[in-house]
Amino acid sequence: MASRSSQAPGDMLGGMEPKLVTVPEALQEKVYSTERVGISKATHDAHLGLWKGYANKTNEIRGLLAKGAGEGANQIFSTMRALKVNYAFAYGGYINHSVYFNTIGGSGGPATGAVADLIKASYGSFEAWLEDWKATGMAGRGWAFLAYDHEEKRVHNYIGDSQDTWPTWNNTLLLAMDVYEHAYYLDFQSARAKYIDAYVQVIDWDAVNARVPK
Repeated sequence: MASRSSQAPGDMLGGMEPKLVTVPEALQEKVYSTERVGISKATHDAHLGLWKGYANKTNEIRGLLAKGAGEGANQIFSTMRALKVNYAFAYGGYINHSVYFNTIGGSGGPATGAVADLIKASYGSFEAWLEDWKATGMAGRGWAFLAYDHEEKRVHNYIGDSQDTWPTWNNTLLLAMDVYEHAYYLDFQSARAKYIDAYVQVIDWDAVNARVPK
């Protein structure tokens, strides 16, 4: 699936070899099963190109940081500021899309397993969570996130207005719904609500449960 080996991010100091993320070369076959609800293969293939771009830019910026970019750093304009700000955007986009593509291509329906228990504890019922999830998706400019808060031991639906608005500190990302137009315009034009209705029918709850902290 990838052309480069996946390595966990670490400290990037001048002179150190940068650690690289995996650049995705293909999507899991299950992703294309979303065609049954109107989210097309063409949309996913175009979307894969964007995910690759975030991965490549993450690696490019890590490489530049590893060479050392601290000289002349300042908050108005500097190489360090530009790299660090854009790193958050690139790596955020890489992670968001990793979770998005990992957690679609399932049978949808009500949540199952551990995440179902967490949703019920936080929202009272799956139906109440789903109403909030759909509204979160309509209100966000870029993303809707379901995440587990380690401090409160509960889940919450978050809005991410951009690629770099995640993570919220001390949360584990469980589910990521892309609501940028590139995720649905080819299939649904401006009808985001129809896309969200389609999306919830293809959530892979097994993949979501695999992300729940043990």
